[in-house]
Amino acid sequence: MSSSVHSIGIQGQPWAEKEKILWSSQQTIKRSYQDEVVAKLVLLTASFDMIQYGSLSIDARRYPLYIMQSKSWQTDKKTLLITGGVHGYETSGVQGAISFLETKALGFSEQFNIIVAPCVSPWGYETINRWNNEAIDPNRSFYHDSPAQESAALMTFIDELDVDITMHIDLHETTDTDNSEFRPALAARDAIEQKTWNIPDGFYLVGDSSKPAADFHQAINQAVAKVTHIAPADNNNRLIGVDIEQFGVINYAAKELGLCMGLTQAPYVTTTEVYPDSPLVNDENCIKAQVAAITAAITFIIEQ
Repeated sequence: MSSSVHSIGIQGQPWAEKEKILWSSQQTIKRSYQDEVVAKLVLLTASFDMIQYGSLSIDARRYPLYIMQSKSWQTDKKTLLITGGVHGYETSGVQGAISFLETKALGFSEQFNIIVAPCVSPWGYETINRWNNEAIDPNRSFYHDSPAQESAALMTFIDELDVDITMHIDLHETTDTDNSEFRPALAARDAIEQKTWNIPDGFYLVGDSSKPAADFHQAINQAVAKVTHIAPADNNNRLIGVDIEQFGVINYAAKELGLCMGLTQAPYVTTTEVYPDSPLVNDENCIKAQVAAITAAITFIIEQ
């Protein structure tokens, strides 16, 4: 179990507002959302509509929120949703979504309406954080009256779009800092003990336990395995403390946990998990794995 001893707060006491403000004040800008995300999206506006669906109140001009959407939108087409950067520190989720737009998305636009939210949490992207600036995890905040602006804005956009979504793939990473930094901070913030586990070495998927779609997940992992390695289960036949459903796949209760993949009623949903700290991969390989996962997911829908 991880200890709740942390540089902020008092052991055994949940953080109050002053501790959360102190935590936020210690975060620093490490990279540019405008340069690494927005500028790339602007270059794609000949092929996709770039729609601002909100902004973050911490700095509305610095952190506008964007969706990229098919120009050839038709109500008789199936609609697909790809999200990245719900956890801003998970780089390949953001850059993988952008790379998909750059390389593959247009080819699928004749058959599908495509929506891509490449960077749901831009402050988290710039500061390389799992939480937002109020020490809230956006990927546990997809529910009514969400406390996370990032989650609330995306939910509102999708609700107002008022379309049935067939597939939603949410792009994530599991990093060594999950155990070294973010889980200890969570233990301190909530004054709880956290289980720890070895970070899986490789790519894996998290499905929705209410609609596991085993064939869908198998097809994705088979395609990704041609790009990077799939994470083996640990000695207890688990990944991140959860029993595996099949090789490289675990299931979570998406809506109950407030996960982004529970955002819609789509029959086909999954969360990808790349391991960028593996000695067997590099940044480009991680991005390619995300693109391979999206492409395989859409190909599976076509074949159905």
